[in-house]
Amino acid sequence: MTDQAAAPAADLTRLRVMAHPLRLRMVSLLAGAPFSATELARELAISQAAASYHLRQLHGAGVIALLEVRPKRGGRERVYTYAPAVTPCAAPGADSAGFELLAEAIANEIRRRRQELLPGSPRLGVDAEIWVEPADWQEAVDAIRDASVRLHDRARGPRSPGTIRVSLSAALFQMTTPAPLADD
Repeated sequence: MTDQAAAPAADLTRLRVMAHPLRLRMVSLLAGAPFSATELARELAISQAAASYHLRQLHGAGVIALLEVRPKRGGRERVYTYAPAVTPCAAPGADSAGFELLAEAIANEIRRRRQELLPGSPRLGVDAEIWVEPADWQEAVDAIRDASVRLHDRARGPRSPGTIRVSLSAALFQMTTPAPLADD
């Protein structure tokens, strides 16, 4: 397989791996602070074995990076981190199956997080199915990506003093052009 052919396949694999609801939550937490499987298990109220399995899947797909291996009770504990630059942005023309899975996982995660919405807090909900110039679309995608990366870079670990818990989800994509409307 050529490097050009391997890149879309790797993107698809990363998208599919991230599409698992628990893995998506793990990536969200890893954006704020490095975690071991034990720490993530505690934060997510799951078993250490489940956390370890899902971390291996994320790491194997290149979604997260191994930050360090530290000694712990005669063994070794792996600590992982997440950097938004590692996250795939599906290449033009790439198979959309992975993106579909990821979009569905994001929609489910928004529904889950909505249950924890802080009453009276500022919020923003945006939805659009619009026609724009290609340059305007690219500018919007770049601005949203930049804002997301900026927030990821500034994220802190759960319950860090002086922080608030927020939700940020986005799925941006160009749509197909429907057939022209028939004249009456």
